[in-house]
Amino acid sequence: MIELVVASKNQGKIAEFEKAFSRLSVKILSLKDFGDIPEAVEDGATFAENARKKAQHYLQYTKKPCLADDSGLEVDALGGAPGVFSARYAGEGANDTANNAKLLQRLSNVESERRTGRFCCALALAFPDGRMLEADGAVEGRLLMAEKGDGGFGYDPLFFLPELAKTFAELTLAEKNAISHRGKAMVALAVQLAEAELK
Repeated sequence: MIELVVASKNQGKIAEFEKAFSRLSVKILSLKDFGDIPEAVEDGATFAENARKKAQHYLQYTKKPCLADDSGLEVDALGGAPGVFSARYAGEGANDTANNAKLLQRLSNVESERRTGRFCCALALAFPDGRMLEADGAVEGRLLMAEKGDGGFGYDPLFFLPELAKTFAELTLAEKNAISHRGKAMVALAVQLAEAELK
């Protein structure tokens, strides 16, 4: 059985990875299992670059295969912003409320049909022998004029899925995982990991 470190202390995220990899011979650990480790610097230009940086950073400290993700929202009318700055769009330490308020303000003069965008997720799994597995996922949607729904986090209350006629914040966790950017990336990585184990 492979011990695999998910570069997070977020219990919800850890549970998502445990579920995605449940059919593999993998034991999921988190950063909480390793005491005080310095945080990785996320200064990459893309989600994939940040995921790789985080995976390699935490591998140095844990000495075990390390899985990291970076994800965020890209809005077409804003040239792809907030992008890699999604978590700190309204400034360092900004919360979801502040980030959503800034996004709504930036989109205030953009009509409904042009408010297209996507949630993106990049995963990177770094191994001590230098191998790296990578996967990504995306889900397309539209940004609403006001928040709707009280589930989820981040930009979920603004991100509307036309095919379901719901925002991410109105979905159950099972519904969200089935179609989300992170869910798609995790499935793709699980396939790669299963193939790597067979070799």
